[in-house]
Amino acid sequence: MLNRISTYFYLRPRLVLALLLMPPLIWFLAVYIGSLIALLINSFFSLDSFTGQVVREFTLKTYAKLLEPSNLQIFGRTTLMAAVVTIACALLAFPLSYYMARFASPRAKTFLYLAVTLPLWSSYVVRVYSWKLILAQEGIISWFANLVHLDGILAWYLALPVVGGPSLSISYTGIFLVFVYIWLPYMIIPIQTALERVPKSLIEASGDLGAKPPQTFWNVILPLAFPGVIAGSIFTFSLTLGDFIVPQLFGSSAYTIGRAVLAFQGTANNIPLAAAFTMGPILVMIVYLLIARKLGAFDAL
Repeated sequence: MLNRISTYFYLRPRLVLALLLMPPLIWFLAVYIGSLIALLINSFFSLDSFTGQVVREFTLKTYAKLLEPSNLQIFGRTTLMAAVVTIACALLAFPLSYYMARFASPRAKTFLYLAVTLPLWSSYVVRVYSWKLILAQEGIISWFANLVHLDGILAWYLALPVVGGPSLSISYTGIFLVFVYIWLPYMIIPIQTALERVPKSLIEASGDLGAKPPQTFWNVILPLAFPGVIAGSIFTFSLTLGDFIVPQLFGSSAYTIGRAVLAFQGTANNIPLAAAFTMGPILVMIVYLLIARKLGAFDAL
């Protein structure tokens, strides 16, 4: 009996493949795609301002609210933070990734891989809260600034209108630092993988033709490794765009998209507006992914 069953499936490899893929595909369609469709449907409903009940009738009133100045500021504030974090991660990740790909010995490369991925082994919340202690007014950064008599410079910086705040733990600077720390590994690995694929023969040929190291970097290495940068930016940009824990812990009263969705869905019970807010980042990421695909970013994943 078992021999007949095994022979039957052996002669039908496509059926075996379909049976293996069916459970994850059903889960993906039912849970992920299904939840997105539910969000899209709810975004076309509205909330009755008098009763506080959801009016399940098709309307564009909810999307019209997204065009209000306060909500546009939320989108702009979050998108700007995501872009700045992505650029900072790319600038920090490229030198380390280049060293890992070109100069590190196998033992050093293994150590660096562990050093990069080790923070990912711990809880996301634990890592965020540890930075809350580091950046607090009584934290190690403030203590070190007082120790080396730089507390005046720190106080001057915190008094700046946009990047400052009561302390580093309640400021856009704190949000930026935590985001860069949290998402940096997601930028290092794709860039390092892309740099590994750059043929050494092209670099040697560039040198043989008289190109100086900066010229080789700008004309040979960077264009070939750029898909890895774009691939890493997909992670850093999208994760920053939708995160609500870091802005909740380190931010002021100014909302980001994640905090706005949490507030509208939880405190205000305005499900349609929360759903409409989530559609914004989804559309941004769809456009971003299409551009990344054109630039060959998926080849570096």
